[in-house]
Amino acid sequence: MASTGDDTVHAGGDGDGGSLWIGTTPATDYPAVAGDARYDVVVVGGGITGLTTAYLLKQAGTKVAVVERHRVATGTTGNTTAKVSSLHSLSYAQLVDKRGEEIARLYGEANQAAIDRIASLVDQLGVDCQFERAAAYTYTESDEHVAKVEAEVEAAIRLGLPASYTDQTDLPYPVRAAVRFENQAHFHPRRYCLALAAAIDGDGCAVFEQTDALGVDEQEDGVVVRTSNGALSAGQVVVATLLPFVDRGGFFAKAHPTRSYAMAVRVRGDVPRGMYISVDSPTRTVRPVRYRETVGLVLGGGGHHTGREEHTSGQYRDVEDWARATFDVEAVDYRWSAQDYTTLDSVPYVGRSPRSVRIFIATGFKKWGITNGTAAAMLLADTIGGSDSPWAEVFDATRIGGAQSVAKAVKANLEVGKDFVKDHLGRRLQAASVDDLAPGQAGVVKVEGRSVGAYRDSAGILHGVNITCTHMACTLRWNDAETTWDCPCHGSRFSTEGRVLEGPAVKDLERIDVAPGGGSAGPQSPPTV
Repeated sequence: MASTGDDTVHAGGDGDGGSLWIGTTPATDYPAVAGDARYDVVVVGGGITGLTTAYLLKQAGTKVAVVERHRVATGTTGNTTAKVSSLHSLSYAQLVDKRGEEIARLYGEANQAAIDRIASLVDQLGVDCQFERAAAYTYTESDEHVAKVEAEVEAAIRLGLPASYTDQTDLPYPVRAAVRFENQAHFHPRRYCLALAAAIDGDGCAVFEQTDALGVDEQEDGVVVRTSNGALSAGQVVVATLLPFVDRGGFFAKAHPTRSYAMAVRVRGDVPRGMYISVDSPTRTVRPVRYRETVGLVLGGGGHHTGREEHTSGQYRDVEDWARATFDVEAVDYRWSAQDYTTLDSVPYVGRSPRSVRIFIATGFKKWGITNGTAAAMLLADTIGGSDSPWAEVFDATRIGGAQSVAKAVKANLEVGKDFVKDHLGRRLQAASVDDLAPGQAGVVKVEGRSVGAYRDSAGILHGVNITCTHMACTLRWNDAETTWDCPCHGSRFSTEGRVLEGPAVKDLERIDVAPGGGSAGPQSPPTV
């Protein structure tokens, strides 16, 4: 069964609605895997990349199954700003410098093709997902970055992209310079993905939810995907999770995780028609959206390495303060955050996994997963179907990169190592009374000499977990905005009850009883936003 409920707004007008895209679509209830089964291809990950890959494969006559840990399109795809654009902030001048003009041209071509493919699939599926064409802008308000904007315009035009230079926008404040890309788009990503999922399920193909993929065994004649509910055999597997949990290429060391923040607001008066992202810090992103029978805005900003921001709730306050200072905001209805990974050269890894024949991966979309994820799906479907993709060299998942990339990887992993040691020697030694934890607060508790993450929920019930990440044993940190335990090393995230929310970890945290009056804790700020 595809979904339940009505396509209604669930927010109360005070920003408690979570993601706009999830809050204005019905819940899905596809079944979990129930025992062993055989398919031609298994796709792990039910976001836009996995669903598009599976849909294209099914269209080509492939018997395909999608396996999703939670519910389809509720991860990064359900928490995006949903710009359908090949303008990725300032990317092309740097890409020309790092990897050459031909690779940069093909990267732009792939993302432009992804826009057209999404538009054609919207028509093919007959889905009302608010797909609308609009111009996209990367802008600066500072003289300091004008030269970078000019260089981006020159590079993009040379690469054949629909670029131009301007200092005129429909933002309510002046800009010094901007790159403008014509005929881009924005849409409702979850409505689109729900239509993809519905088209995949059936006729020998399947969509599975609430199923953990635990590992992949590659054999001479196929693969076996081990899940929490059974084993799925196939000829190939596509790992379209945020970061591959089957990591034969060391992607955890070649891509770093970041979180970013967004909200949907109703405003009085006119709203900008274009889509915007700033070069300046902190980053600001703006796009129009239709909901509550009016036109509002999706606004975003901030951003930080996962697990390394002490008070994440402050990121929401920062975005809202800027929104209210800039626009005539009537109400903030939704607030949400998302996670993504950026590779060493800022180009995704897509294709056959290193040291594999039958395992394919897609990761590192640098917060531009709508088009990059769709381009990745097109590439993967072509490759699995036996066709050569013109973009294979651009996204080659086996590439090592030049000296600069290697040096960046070494530096990043040295920082991870220092962070690991600091947490083990420092944060785990902090202690105070567990009884001091108020509802909504979390802290590190000592239970029989062990460091335990304790959280007291709104009902006053304590939840305790081992705060050693099950991926590579880094110490987790509390995320007060999302009430989660996050890994500062490689980005795994866990619920207060220890459930894996985002990988690369596949194993839940050990749950530990934290009795009132026992142990000690260092309380952290409540997640007020």
